[in-house]
Amino acid sequence: MKIDRRTFALSGAAALGTLWTPRIWSEVAQTASPTRFHFAVVSDTHIIDDYYQKGTENGVEDNESILRTTERLVSARTLINSLRPKIEKVFVPGDCFHNYPSADYDFYFKNRTRIDIAKELFDGFEMPVHLGFGNHDYDVPRVSREMSHRLFAEKLKAKPYSSVDYKGFRFVHLNNFMGATWDKSSDQFNKGLGSLGVEQLNWFEGQLQDRKPTVVFIHYPLWIVVPTEVKDYGLHPLLYKYRDSIQLVAAGHWHKWVDFAHTYGPQHYVTAATRYDPNAYMLFEADSKKQTLRWMNEDLVQWSTHYAKPYKG
Repeated sequence: MKIDRRTFALSGAAALGTLWTPRIWSEVAQTASPTRFHFAVVSDTHIIDDYYQKGTENGVEDNESILRTTERLVSARTLINSLRPKIEKVFVPGDCFHNYPSADYDFYFKNRTRIDIAKELFDGFEMPVHLGFGNHDYDVPRVSREMSHRLFAEKLKAKPYSSVDYKGFRFVHLNNFMGATWDKSSDQFNKGLGSLGVEQLNWFEGQLQDRKPTVVFIHYPLWIVVPTEVKDYGLHPLLYKYRDSIQLVAAGHWHKWVDFAHTYGPQHYVTAATRYDPNAYMLFEADSKKQTLRWMNEDLVQWSTHYAKPYKG
């Protein structure tokens, strides 16, 4: 008689006298499913180090919150690690750390800085963490974009933009700092606006042409991303063109919860920041067979604020 792994696991556990609680059954069902899984979104962690100069932020709230970024990320991480069924992926849409203490590349290999601390914190998650870039992960023009990319590659093993496929879904990290608006030599230079550049736009359309259920992460909310960059070609038209396969566009940066609904085609949310609230995370259940997402803690969000109520599981 042929016994598959799941049958063996169940019969073996029964022989050992395991009590099959609903939680255990849920974990087994999750493990057995090639199409259903759970992931989390944690944004704007803004990790600092001993080189950080206190009192340099904008106002009392910002100056207080920046000093608690590590403890708040640890709190969110503890909750995410504890959840059952297990969270299988974590995505960070930028501002992993907070600015650069030096413009010298070698400085970051001679000293323990906020980049190293951020890596240690992300390594403490019990599942893979996928990082994107935020405006505070750059320091244009004092620090070149190329230097930031080198540091991210060496220290955090992350590319400027990337994608990963998992159980039938495609997750895409876009970088809205690669275009002309963040190029000091361009007459379009304006760090208040995001842009991707033609090379990344072409790459992104290639990712979308497979028509897989897709989740897109970008740091700037679409409201402040340049709609088109070459004639009528740009991020906004691409999102609208492939709106049927894009399940969600999630951004950070504003540190508050905002629902743009389907203004740009796919559902677009702006997530709050763990910098201000350890409960500011998004938890999702994904089902690639049904091509659906369920935001599990949506009812705990306090819209247009930094805050959310804690998720109890």
